[in-house]
Amino acid sequence: MSCVIEDVLGKQRKNKMEEEKLLINREIKPTASRILVLRYLLEKGKATSLKDLEENLYLTDKSTLYRTLKTFEKQRIVHSIDDGTGIMKYALCLESCLCEPKDQHYHFHCIKCEETFCLNSQRILPIELPPKFTITSANLVIKGVCANCN
Repeated sequence: MSCVIEDVLGKQRKNKMEEEKLLINREIKPTASRILVLRYLLEKGKATSLKDLEENLYLTDKSTLYRTLKTFEKQRIVHSIDDGTGIMKYALCLESCLCEPKDQHYHFHCIKCEETFCLNSQRILPIELPPKFTITSANLVIKGVCANCN
């Protein structure tokens, strides 16, 4: 039994070190709250809202969670998604993402379960703008029914 516990603890320590390294690489101080938020986003694997974080990380207050998301967004660990529901969602960026227009991708919002997924392999195609127009961001959300709800 103790071998199982030691194995689990070893994996937890390894994961925590990897999470801390990711934060440090993005010039973010690895606090306990930031590690918890990052771990939650990694485990969930899809876009999440501030409300979802509040409900699942109930020991962390809303303002800390909000500041953490904004810090992550500024340092390009997450990107925000306006999926048309009126609730901003946040999803992890790819490691190579610089959150520039060329990195923008499509999102899929399930109308049944209300989950939003990044379609990272589907980049938003560049468009030609009139002179002196500048793209600052792009967002395209496809709505339908996800595989889990289908």
